[in-house]
Amino acid sequence: MAKIQMKTPLVEMDGDEMTRILWKMIKDELLLPYIDLKTEYYDLGLENRNATDDQVTVDSANATLKYGVAVKCATITPNAARMEEYHLKEMWKSPNGTIRAILDGTVFRAPILVKGITPYVSNWTKPITLARHAYGDVYKNVEIKVPGAGKAELVFTGEDGTEIRETIHTFDGPGILQGIHNTERSIRSFAGACFQYAVDTKQDLWFSTKDTISKKYDHTFKDIFQEIYEKEYKEQFERLGIEYFYTLIDDAVARVIRSEGGFIWACKNYDGDVMSDMVATAYGDLSMMTSVLVSPSGAYEYEAAHGTVQRHYYKYLKGEETSTNSIATIFAWTGALKKRGELDEIPELVAFGERLEKACIKTIEDGKMTRSLSLISSCENPVILDSLGFIKAIRETFDSLS
Repeated sequence: MAKIQMKTPLVEMDGDEMTRILWKMIKDELLLPYIDLKTEYYDLGLENRNATDDQVTVDSANATLKYGVAVKCATITPNAARMEEYHLKEMWKSPNGTIRAILDGTVFRAPILVKGITPYVSNWTKPITLARHAYGDVYKNVEIKVPGAGKAELVFTGEDGTEIRETIHTFDGPGILQGIHNTERSIRSFAGACFQYAVDTKQDLWFSTKDTISKKYDHTFKDIFQEIYEKEYKEQFERLGIEYFYTLIDDAVARVIRSEGGFIWACKNYDGDVMSDMVATAYGDLSMMTSVLVSPSGAYEYEAAHGTVQRHYYKYLKGEETSTNSIATIFAWTGALKKRGELDEIPELVAFGERLEKACIKTIEDGKMTRSLSLISSCENPVILDSLGFIKAIRETFDSLS
């Protein structure tokens, strides 16, 4: 059977630890036998980021803007322990944060629903899609450890020399400071992406901040969302019978838990980071979540929303058996391949991605799964497979689908 031909490369961002091992397994077992895979490869493993002074991360993001579609493996964001373990030159920033700052845009995350895995929130019968702003806030912050008594000020100096100055706090001893920012242009692209995604998927859109406390920062988000809704999307929403709804984030959390799902929940960057993990876990598992960054320039970056599975990697290095769920990483590849096929008008590539996703779900529903999935599945007597065995079982299912 002839391999599917590609026209334009995908930007391939390799990663760290156990997910890096799974990355190669997925390519060898599920992609290369069927596709003449074209990628522009970037090694975002921590060793190479350190060797290149993190320039490789910047280069991969710029390549994504050039080619339009990227697929990313999970990567390490180093802390003090990682500094020592990997002998790092400095504590490099989150690669996801760096990439998102360059691409801007919005991250859309949604659970992968499988029969036999029941959400912990029993009334969630439909998926909740988390729309996360991908720029600014704590991911582009500036921090100071205050050594002792003194006055901290927030100062803005305009190009014409005019100055705005506000006192943050008068310290009587040591403390900490953090400065965060956002741009109106980025907030507008975030809002537009959320409204358009709601129209495209015909789902209600909820947006939440804490504007009662943050009367300028968060309130600006609220005002821009309302303005864009009124001017550009209200008629479309009404025609489709869908709703735009704003509320405070603490109220939104309570409403989300009581809901049946089936809507898009838009959050600022950090809020979306936390809430997407909560939603993913409540639906079953972080490794059962799709994630795509949609840039206002029209670029797409698909990734697994979970970490590098460090504990399994150390077992793997010792030669011990691992049973690691690769579904989110597979869906990152299928999402990227489907988008590449859509943009390049290669229907065979789109169909391949859809078929592989069906094979993943059917394999689990047939009772073949990793250990972590078996712990949350209602399937009786599941067949628990190791990491490679699970991927090979998906390949068998894929080959059996017509």
